[in-house]
Amino acid sequence: MTTTLTAGRKGRRRPNWWVPYLFILPHLAFFALFIGYPFFNGLWISFHKFDFLRPERTEFVGLQNYLALFTPGNIKFNEFWNAFSNTAEFVIYSVPPLVVIPLLLAILLNTKTPGRNLFRAIYFAPWVLSVAVVGLLWWWIFQSQGGLINYYLWELGIRPPRWLSSMPWAWISIVIATIWWTLGFNMIIFLAALQDIPGYLYEAGAIDGATGWQLFWEITLPMLRPVMLFIVIITIIASFNLFGQPFFMTGGGPAQPGGGGATEPVMLRIYREGFERPFQGSAAAMSFVVATIMILISYVQFRIFRQRT
Repeated sequence: MTTTLTAGRKGRRRPNWWVPYLFILPHLAFFALFIGYPFFNGLWISFHKFDFLRPERTEFVGLQNYLALFTPGNIKFNEFWNAFSNTAEFVIYSVPPLVVIPLLLAILLNTKTPGRNLFRAIYFAPWVLSVAVVGLLWWWIFQSQGGLINYYLWELGIRPPRWLSSMPWAWISIVIATIWWTLGFNMIIFLAALQDIPGYLYEAGAIDGATGWQLFWEITLPMLRPVMLFIVIITIIASFNLFGQPFFMTGGGPAQPGGGGATEPVMLRIYREGFERPFQGSAAAMSFVVATIMILISYVQFRIFRQRT
């Protein structure tokens, strides 16, 4: 009889095998439409000489768009790798402060400081602004003629630098704007992770006579390593996607003797390659090369942090 009941239950369940797939269908449709199709369409474009304004002139070129990026002396080689080196330079400048400063602020705001909720909101507020607003705001602050900073420097009798048109001030301006804009997001993540650390660990450490620095080094930091791995990876990815700040603040300049702009990131180079020239095939190839490099960097970082953890 038990066998009969079991068989009956299985028989009633069989017609509903499709129900779980029905629940995930909206996500699959969204993924296919907004991620899957653009990915494969971009991959197809990267193997063609393609102009979206004249699609009838599409011509298959194979690996030519990719080979141009790895052929020294080719103009696309110079432009792409100059822009990529600019992006790597920005990553080096921006990632450490975007990890350290939010961590310090989170530790400070995790204490019973008066008005800490207000300061949390203040530090997080810039994150909700669009990149266009941030870029134009800091362009106005740093511009040479009538800029807010230069106005006060002149009032103090100090000759101000050309923030947006000379090096290294152009990078300094972009990094400052980026830190102001994005540190609140990382701070909130660190703050949530700090609040998840059990309080009895600190109590046990205090009973054993551990100092504040020892508590941080032996308890806080090890407990934050998984979150720190996440923040480092997403910050590097976000920094590699730098576009709006130099686009609105410096236009990718100042110009370099070897061609290109000193603050032109690789995403701005891809945009100009695809929409200003326009060479969509070459731009698509650049995008896939950058994506591959970012995946490899993220994978190596993940493995290193996992081993240390």
